[in-house]
Amino acid sequence: MRAIQVTHHGGPEVLNYGTVDDPIPARDEVIARTTAIGVNFIDTYLRRGMYPSTPPYVPGTEGAGEIVAVGSDVTDLEPGQRIAWVDAPGSYGELVAVRSARAIPVPDGVPDVVAGSTMLRGLTAHYPLDGSAHPAAGDTILLHAGAGGVGLILTQLAKRRGITVITTVSTDEKAALSAQAGADHVLRYGDDLVGQVRDLTDGKGVPVVYDGVGADTFEQSLASTAVRGIVVVFGAASGPVPPFDIQRLNPAGSLSVTRPTLGHFIADTDELRWRSGEYFDAVLDGLDARVGQEYRLADAAQAQTDLENRITTGATALIP
Repeated sequence: MRAIQVTHHGGPEVLNYGTVDDPIPARDEVIARTTAIGVNFIDTYLRRGMYPSTPPYVPGTEGAGEIVAVGSDVTDLEPGQRIAWVDAPGSYGELVAVRSARAIPVPDGVPDVVAGSTMLRGLTAHYPLDGSAHPAAGDTILLHAGAGGVGLILTQLAKRRGITVITTVSTDEKAALSAQAGADHVLRYGDDLVGQVRDLTDGKGVPVVYDGVGADTFEQSLASTAVRGIVVVFGAASGPVPPFDIQRLNPAGSLSVTRPTLGHFIADTDELRWRSGEYFDAVLDGLDARVGQEYRLADAAQAQTDLENRITTGATALIP
């Protein structure tokens, strides 16, 4: 099959398009012929050696395709079935081995390119709303980076639950995107952010803050949180949150802080498919998954270059 290989750590130029052996399914695996492959920042971190990886290897973990072979122990999936996945190593190829327990059936009406390049973002947006915190209809939340890939989906999912959404953004263009996604109040990062959040909540603050930015916004997140509220730090775009004295949470209002990760909320197959099903249902009901650009698989180096240079919008897909 044709695939991308990382031959050694480095820049996008180490992504080589060539021929590798076809995967053979283990007893609990299926082989899928890929139709769309997701491109994510973690792919670039592994390529550079920022996260552990051992070249040569085929990058990528997210995609969608059609099953062409099943292992001897697989009973709930069959050839010809459309599936998606978010944690199958070696996804930058024409064929991918996917553990059957991690395969997500794709319903009719959901395009392959959406299933293959937005599922990771969709799940990352879903579990903070119904896992690491549980805001209810009528609540108000603060969401940093509201125009990011996860932020746009999280905003739409929250609005479907009757939640008021305050977002933060950095530019006029991003403000427009966040508003289009349904944000009720779009604010800019800055010294007056906490005051604006307090003004919008009658001085109380919000019961839940979703912070995917990390170091640059954490103090504002704490200061914007209502008594007995929770700050969900689910990313670190500006760097990790520095160590802080947990005793500070007492006078701040008996606050809670959590640092979840997606893997712990989709480790169980039933939970993975439940969360995926809710995301797919939202897509079928009109949620804008926003696939911003598509590249040929052979052009994976250009796709990663554009991603790292921040010139992409929404999800990025490779098409074999």
